[in-house]
Amino acid sequence: MHEDAAKPEMAAVAGPCANIPADHMAFIRQVLDRVGDKWSTLVVTVLKDGPLRYTDLQRQIPGISQRMLTRTLHQLQEDGLITRTAYAEVPPRVEYALAPLGRGLHEIVRQLIDWAADHHDEIRAHRAANAATTSRRS
Repeated sequence: MHEDAAKPEMAAVAGPCANIPADHMAFIRQVLDRVGDKWSTLVVTVLKDGPLRYTDLQRQIPGISQRMLTRTLHQLQEDGLITRTAYAEVPPRVEYALAPLGRGLHEIVRQLIDWAADHHDEIRAHRAANAATTSRRS
């Protein structure tokens, strides 16, 4: 058997994707879409200090609709990033918490949010300058 025949096709010849098998890339893009969307990053960050009920999550994430929070929680649970615990009480109580996989993601997400907050004014200024330049060209 030829030595190269056993090697999987890689996603790229060079760069960060060079060590990733090509057949894994579609799934990796899906995961990055999921963990990189604004609502998922905020849910992961808010759950850092411990379990929260749905209404507490909604209060701590300004601007998220009920539909989007429900969808985000379902997706994060589906991927094993959060857990959902339902308690047999009256009234029923459900709490969401970071799973071990989600705790590993938290620090990365926190750094991204901190970076965005730290550079807010600079990015806003660049956008405004770019918008002004674009409108002059029109």
